[in-house]
Amino acid sequence: MSTLDGMQLRIKHTTGYHYENGAAASFNEARMTPATTSEQYVLRSRMEISPSPWTYEYRDYWGTTVTAFEVHDPHDDLAVVATTTVETQPSASDVVHIAWEDLAAVADQHCEYLTTSQWVAPADSLVAELDTLRSAADTPAAYATAAMSMVHARIQYLPGTTEVTTTAADAWEAGSGVCQDIAHLTLGALRHAGIPARYVSGYLHPSSEPVIGESVEGESHAWIEYWDGEWVGFDPTNEVAQSPRHVVVARGRDYADNPPLRGIYSTSGRSELFVEVEITRLR
Repeated sequence: MSTLDGMQLRIKHTTGYHYENGAAASFNEARMTPATTSEQYVLRSRMEISPSPWTYEYRDYWGTTVTAFEVHDPHDDLAVVATTTVETQPSASDVVHIAWEDLAAVADQHCEYLTTSQWVAPADSLVAELDTLRSAADTPAAYATAAMSMVHARIQYLPGTTEVTTTAADAWEAGSGVCQDIAHLTLGALRHAGIPARYVSGYLHPSSEPVIGESVEGESHAWIEYWDGEWVGFDPTNEVAQSPRHVVVARGRDYADNPPLRGIYSTSGRSELFVEVEITRLR
């Protein structure tokens, strides 16, 4: 079966913190449960947290499933394991491209996806190049394709060169970054031209043709969706359209709206984050 026909994936996402001097208590939010959308359906999902906490599940403003939890007992480590089985399908390929003038009709509706926060604002040295692309593009889709291709060509995917606080402008000047940075750069480029665009976080199976039954080291990943009469998913890091290998967990304006694990804790020492993602194609 080709990945173009869709697939069933099991994702095991393990993350948490090791506290150097232990933590007296911690209060956290986990966004690690994939969404059910028109392209994917969650068959089963569970989250295991150690030490055992008080938990509460809700959907946030952006529609993401959030598990809020509190640990009130002293602990040296915090571990969160989210295991999900999800079926994914290819996105519709018959998008009818809109014209530039059509964007005015959705500017109010999608205003939050047009803001250029510090995360996504283009560097001054990039703005002139984006304006040139805009002048040459007959449609928003043509501009989006050109802008995403430019970002992919100019930014080297290089883990370890940026931090979670790195902005799009920082990554552009450095000429390197990770998927979060490349997604932020792309969002800034699209919003600069008045195209609504949103940040997507989730998982990516690393193989273009995943083998059934084989468990592999996967990735927490970030890509984008932009408005072209409907939301169109694109992975600028790999310069490919969103596919059945992509599993959506959360959407928002930028990374700050949907980190996988966020919280506060009480400790006298440092903490160390650990992350591991295992993906298995089941069929």
